[in-house]
Amino acid sequence: MKCPACGHLEDKVIDSRSAKEGQAIRRRRECLSCHRRFTTYETVETTPLFVIKKDGRREPFSREKILNGLFRACEKRPIPAERLHAIVDSLEADLMRQGFDEVKSSEIGERVMEALHQLDEVAYVRFASVYRHFKDLNQFLEELRSLLR
Repeated sequence: MKCPACGHLEDKVIDSRSAKEGQAIRRRRECLSCHRRFTTYETVETTPLFVIKKDGRREPFSREKILNGLFRACEKRPIPAERLHAIVDSLEADLMRQGFDEVKSSEIGERVMEALHQLDEVAYVRFASVYRHFKDLNQFLEELRSLLR
């Protein structure tokens, strides 16, 4: 590691510990030339996750888009924000763990609906009505009937 003070390429690691909830390693280093101490972080390099939209376009995975949809579906419901963040964290971790580089938007939508179904039925129906583009009352009633079963 190159010393930020003098540019020397040799150092020694003084301390290592887990950082960023286990997602990185924090290393405290000391330059062997000038003895200045500095900190580095080591993380796993990941490939970006892309979402394949219904029309075939690809765009980067966006936690914010999913969170916004969840917040809208859960508006005026007694659901803490940290539960919604946990849904998105879990979804993103599952997709990364499974090694996906690309995932269909429909797969993400179904996973979010499944999580909402377990969390809050009203929020689930709200999300489903937007996600599934209900055109009339009959489609909406059919979803409610399947929920009641």
